[in-house]
Amino acid sequence: MNDFVLPGDKIGFIEEIGSGSNTFDDGDTIRASTAGILTIDKKAKLAQVENGKQLSIPKKGDIVIGSVSAVLSSMIAVVIHYINGKPNHSGVECICQNPDKRRILARVNDIVALRIEAHLNGAIHATMDEPELGVLFTKCNSCAGSVVPLRDRVKCPNCGYMEERKISSNYEKADFLKLRE
Repeated sequence: MNDFVLPGDKIGFIEEIGSGSNTFDDGDTIRASTAGILTIDKKAKLAQVENGKQLSIPKKGDIVIGSVSAVLSSMIAVVIHYINGKPNHSGVECICQNPDKRRILARVNDIVALRIEAHLNGAIHATMDEPELGVLFTKCNSCAGSVVPLRDRVKCPNCGYMEERKISSNYEKADFLKLRE
């Protein structure tokens, strides 16, 4: 079976076949992550899409670093810039659920570290429930000045504005802060 597939095309169910290169498991279905020729190894029960370029899609358990692109009361959307420390320019986004809708996890343009939890319904789900995960870099929401972390808040020494964030234990300790410039 050698068919041409596009990103997101259904290849088969996870009970029937495994996910190989350029494919991903969205929870119950194996889907193509890039355009190319689908090949299925019936002996190994493995599907893969052959293409010159491979789209970088993080897998469950990967640590990703990205910038927040949207904030809703129940979740944040993050554009992924690094997967396990390696640069990623594919523009893939993930979502991070916010179980406590009264708490602000991050704001738009914050740089955050997340762990990938799953691929469900075509979306990449992530979490920041560990101490080293959360906001790595942010600016004051009022005056755009530098802020100082205070446990689960950030405070601007310039204007005094204070705001809640889920701060990482690695706050401002990374060398990738050039993303903002």
